[in-house]
Amino acid sequence: MITIRPFVKSDFPSVKDIYQQGIDSGEATFQEQAKDYDVWNESLLPSCRLVAESNRQIIGWAALSSTSNRCVYSGIAEVSVYVSSNSQGLGVGNSLLEALIKASEEEGIWTLQAGIFPENKASIHIHSKNGFKVLGIREKLGQMNGIWRDIVFMERRSKVVGL
Repeated sequence: MITIRPFVKSDFPSVKDIYQQGIDSGEATFQEQAKDYDVWNESLLPSCRLVAESNRQIIGWAALSSTSNRCVYSGIAEVSVYVSSNSQGLGVGNSLLEALIKASEEEGIWTLQAGIFPENKASIHIHSKNGFKVLGIREKLGQMNGIWRDIVFMERRSKVVGL
């Protein structure tokens, strides 16, 4: 059974390990090394940080980051969802994303966006399943190991906030 709950600071070692697994996969982020707690903490919104647990083990996490410091964009956030490599394909990512959407709307966020490597079909699938639409491909957005990578840019507009 998977339980989704708010993140607490003592979860960070497991969160960092899962983040590094995503980095090591080459399919999750341009980041090369998992951030330490202070940098990770500063990069995310203080609310809407979740972890997924199974048998008292953290198997995934999700959080939001700001897309701009301009107040007009305060209701727009970027989604991060990471699942441990041994828990992928079990619905953990989908459960985290569903809970993150609900939490974001409770915080007054009206638009969620995601940038996903095109090769990460599972992530594109769960985002689509949860109402995200592909807005386009951001071609050669950045280099990874000397190779230009594209990003599928997806967005979800709330049906309950910012109408």
